[in-house]
Amino acid sequence: MKDRIDFKDEEACEQCYMKHWKHHRNRSQGGNMVYCLGIIGATIFFIGQATSFWMGVLGFLKALVWPAFLIYEALKFLIK
Repeated sequence: MKDRIDFKDEEACEQCYMKHWKHHRNRSQGGNMVYCLGIIGATIFFIGQATSFWMGVLGFLKALVWPAFLIYEALKFLIK
């Protein structure tokens, strides 16, 4: 048995890993864009509903965590 890995094998393994990693890294970009558009839309909605400056600030903070509200309401609906 070989105790040591040949450099060529290690280089091929690294190239394979990088190719696989780049493939998965590029796939996640669509999800990031949807999340970003969701934040923008939620910010516009919550700030539009605000009646004062501090309610607008609260609306902005809500816009950052809107997926948590969505999941909470979905699970509450499913449990009923």
